[in-house]
Amino acid sequence: MQRTSLAFAVAAVLAAASSAHAQSTGRQDEPQRASTLDTLIVTGTRVADRTVAESQSPIDIISAENLRATGTTELATALSRALPSLNFPRPALTDGTSAIRPAQLRGLAPDQVLVLVNGKRRHTSSLLNLNGTIGRGSAPVDLNTIPVSAIERVEVLRDGASAQYGSDAIAGVINVVLKGAGEDGSIELSGGQYSAGDGAQAQLAADTGLSLGQERGFLRLAAQAGTQDATNRARPFAGTPGPTQPALGQKAFVIGEPEVDFGAFSVNGEYAFSDNATGYAFGTISNRDITSFAFFRAPGNPTQNIPSIHPDGYVPEINNISKDRSLVAGVRGHSGNGWNWDASYNYGYNHLEFYTRNTLNASLGPTSPTAFYDGALETTQNILNLDLSRQFDWGLAYPVNLAFGAEYRNEKWNQSPGEYGSYAQPDLSRPGGAQGFGGFAPAVAGHYARDSYAVYADLEADLTERFSGGAAVRYEDYDDFGSQTSGKLSARYAFSDAVALRGTVSSGFRAPSLAQQHFQTLSTVYLAGISTPFEIRTFPADSEIAQAFGAEPLRPEESRSYSLGLVLQPADNLYVTVDAYQIDVDDRIALSSNLTGDAVRTLLESRGIFGVNGGRYFTNAIDTRTRGIDVVGTYRWDLAAGTLDLTAGYNHTKTEITRIAANPEELEAIGVDLERIDRVEAGRIERGFPRNKLLLSGLWTLGDWRWSLAATRYGSVSTTPNDASLDQRYGAKWLLDAAATLDLDRWRFTLGADNLLNEYPDENLFGNSTNGQFPYSNLSPFGFGGAYVYAKVAYAW
Repeated sequence: MQRTSLAFAVAAVLAAASSAHAQSTGRQDEPQRASTLDTLIVTGTRVADRTVAESQSPIDIISAENLRATGTTELATALSRALPSLNFPRPALTDGTSAIRPAQLRGLAPDQVLVLVNGKRRHTSSLLNLNGTIGRGSAPVDLNTIPVSAIERVEVLRDGASAQYGSDAIAGVINVVLKGAGEDGSIELSGGQYSAGDGAQAQLAADTGLSLGQERGFLRLAAQAGTQDATNRARPFAGTPGPTQPALGQKAFVIGEPEVDFGAFSVNGEYAFSDNATGYAFGTISNRDITSFAFFRAPGNPTQNIPSIHPDGYVPEINNISKDRSLVAGVRGHSGNGWNWDASYNYGYNHLEFYTRNTLNASLGPTSPTAFYDGALETTQNILNLDLSRQFDWGLAYPVNLAFGAEYRNEKWNQSPGEYGSYAQPDLSRPGGAQGFGGFAPAVAGHYARDSYAVYADLEADLTERFSGGAAVRYEDYDDFGSQTSGKLSARYAFSDAVALRGTVSSGFRAPSLAQQHFQTLSTVYLAGISTPFEIRTFPADSEIAQAFGAEPLRPEESRSYSLGLVLQPADNLYVTVDAYQIDVDDRIALSSNLTGDAVRTLLESRGIFGVNGGRYFTNAIDTRTRGIDVVGTYRWDLAAGTLDLTAGYNHTKTEITRIAANPEELEAIGVDLERIDRVEAGRIERGFPRNKLLLSGLWTLGDWRWSLAATRYGSVSTTPNDASLDQRYGAKWLLDAAATLDLDRWRFTLGADNLLNEYPDENLFGNSTNGQFPYSNLSPFGFGGAYVYAKVAYAW
């Protein structure tokens, strides 16, 4: 695999750092001392001076220090260890999803959370998650394309916000705030390895700030680059030998973390043209080279191997090259009559290439190549925004804030074909395409686009010294499925300085993504208890074949959200929030079950599709109800020997499917016991994520030393195969993270361990383990890598 140079991604930052060093003052990234209650927020409100404590919706502030408190180099992983309501499992053997993993908030789908950067919509990944993982069928934002070294804080709004931000904000909003003004900076080298002796990682990260034009503006640069080796937790084959199986006792699979080389760069700047107008721009560039692994192909497999090419069998390698780009540029200011305005252009781009290596195309025979270019997926976003706001004195306790604006959004999604051998099937008696991941044929390739227009209005007011409220409404019109209107009401009442009650009621929606509407591919799927693979084709819902299975054109998801919470500050340095919520989603989009059987195969062959065992498509076939509660508490204890910062967080979430649409007549006509949404998918939606998660952490600061200890309890998850006898519940687990840091002048040294006690999830039943080879479930909310030990050294100016 092509390696990414560590020096390449940080060169620009290091060059800028040398010029800023002489003017630097103080140490960057000191442990956070100011209470987060006083942090001004930009998420969930359009009032310029709203703080966390005053928010009418639950919001979490994750500082840069919190993000770097563990050994991870991934933003999504760091957030999952700081937020009880965020789940980020680490599946393996799931094609592109092994490389670009989705995160979920409050137990909902990964694409039901909106991601912003500096308050502007972030583009989604071009990958569609298709295999048996959390988020099956979703195409969310890839959080790990944003360099952690560029982040000042992350604001997480745990509330429906479609009326404020538009489509996708059903579960909430994650707003990544980039570092801004300042001439400080840092450079950090980190590395580590799993206790099993594999998965070594190394990373170099840096950031610095520059002042522009006699303090009229700033330019902030950040970069990180690194490498990660693969891990393998596979076990030897323990089943009945046969031509499609490995030899007895052979460890044939590679199951674990992928091999990764990555580099990312970000820039954030602004410049005051005058007292009334300021230009700003920020953007990110990310390249990742990721290699994951597919299922082992046995040497004697009559359809999947050619012994003259791979006499000992082979494990195909799936190589993804992800190129991610974003740029936001705009001008904001204020007029003499009190109006504030902000006009911006927002560009986002993700290009994902697929290669299959160490493989073959059995249909090509002994002359088959062993490596193929499989094609590419591409997402492009272009947005124009105009936002206006003004405060009015209407005789209330404080001025009323009125905001309104308009947005134009153009989205594009492309599926590009691979080389001929990656998809060809000249011999219909053997499966075509590259084994492991078949390429995209010209017949399934396409270029798709849509436009949408939106207008919104937002009103917030402190009606009295104790009572504040807000209302928002948003209208959006899409040229591919029509219009949608969302609304939100919110309020907060402070009984005293120590107790406040807050609540929201909102409606929301999520437009079906272009990928969900148009993606087509062929996947090799292994079902629990069945050793023979199935070749499953994904068809667009509006295609002739999908409609023969009863598919209908996709519609938007619609949601109704309710929340009620308490904000408690009963003592100095103590802050507790308790928020209960209910989220109803109608017409939720899901990928259908894998529809297989002789009748399905006959239907496919009648339409010229051979060597395929079944099909599937996207459908609005289910309604869900999610109920839960979030509890978050922080306390700072000033000791005679230093200070102790304590944090506790708890989330309990339960999702139920309240409706599954009856099977369409077309599906009933072609087979018996075919279900559009079967118990496998229903179980994944309802029980595939932890219903509860508890975080407990402490940071003791004493002079130049800091000791941190964090315990996380992940609740149980369950898998529900089509064979009910293989239903399995994986028990709750406690994980412990620990680190010690020494600050010496401008230097910082850290030694730590994630999952210090080397905890693993419960092992699979034999029937769920592919003949003993897959010891752990992909649903594990903390993966199955074991203990990870790391060290960091940093220099700050």
